Amino acid sequence: MSRQAVLYVVIAAAGVAAPLLGAGYHAQLALLWIMIVLALSWDVMGGQMGYNSFGNITFFGVGMYTTIVTQVGLFYDVGAYTQAQGAAGFDLTLVQYYLGLGAGLLLAGMIAAMVAAMVGSGLLGLRGHYFAIGTLGLGIAFAELFAGWDWVGAGSGIVTPLYPGEGLVSRSVLFYYLAFVLGIACFFTLKRVYATRFGLAINAIRDDEDKAEAMGLHATRYKTVAWSISAFFTGIAGGIVGNIVGFIDPRDVAFTGATYGVWMIAMAILGGKGTLWGPVIGAVIFHITQELFWTYLLGWQRVALGLLIVVIVVFFPSGILGWLRERYPERFGIKVETVGASNGGG
Repeated sequence: MSRQAVLYVVIAAAGVAAPLLGAGYHAQLALLWIMIVLALSWDVMGGQMGYNSFGNITFFGVGMYTTIVTQVGLFYDVGAYTQAQGAAGFDLTLVQYYLGLGAGLLLAGMIAAMVAAMVGSGLLGLRGHYFAIGTLGLGIAFAELFAGWDWVGAGSGIVTPLYPGEGLVSRSVLFYYLAFVLGIACFFTLKRVYATRFGLAINAIRDDEDKAEAMGLHATRYKTVAWSISAFFTGIAGGIVGNIVGFIDPRDVAFTGATYGVWMIAMAILGGKGTLWGPVIGAVIFHITQELFWTYLLGWQRVALGLLIVVIVVFFPSGILGWLRERYPERFGIKVETVGASNGGG
């Protein structure tokens, strides 16, 4: 068995056993996998294709609302549910809960991908900081749209359906394993995508989009598909987070660009954007550091987190993997010739 295969087995075994070893940390462990998904999904655009997006939080929020509305709408009137401002009187059986959750998460990914395809046809014609600013406005616009939509609770938010007893597993364990499966699926899907002609195409767009188009590459089409893939996993992640939190506010939870919207970018940069493992490493380090801040710097945790993001951008512009590649190139299969060897050994 190869070293890489052993690593995959160890990670999978640790992921399966984690709820048993850390019984009091199910929510934190679930959010760790969510962070990995968000970092990997953002890196499809920001790292692999060179389009820095501040709008991926849009798909996160759309997925969150889609999941909750589907969970409720399959069995009750959504308008009546939101007017009640709570889940009391709208109980679901265990089968209904699982059915609604499964359908909601699937639809969350699909609708988020559809939104990415629709807005991408217009926004992806922009480049550089114009594209970044346009995507930033996209997230703000969706937050205001849902904040004024009474059917989904408007600015008052919406409560997620109550979990009907312990069922097969506890609520916290259920959402941990959903996040774990999503993280594994996202990693290996992107690993496969990057190894295909599609992966080469988006890398060519990152390196020189004009030359790529001159060689016959339909850049806008590839960019739209890449953004839709990113949105699919981000939308499902939003649906899981919404249920973990238990209450969705359009500005402070669903479309919160100041937290998840910035974090997904910071994590990818910290680990090394444009790589497969970089966002994973960045997400793990960032999430653990954030939890330590919340535990030991209560009251100052947001200040410390803001400083951490500044340090990441200033001192790790190429990320941890980029720094290691520059310092130890031979360990990454990069051959470095000495000056003497290049001059004939003089």
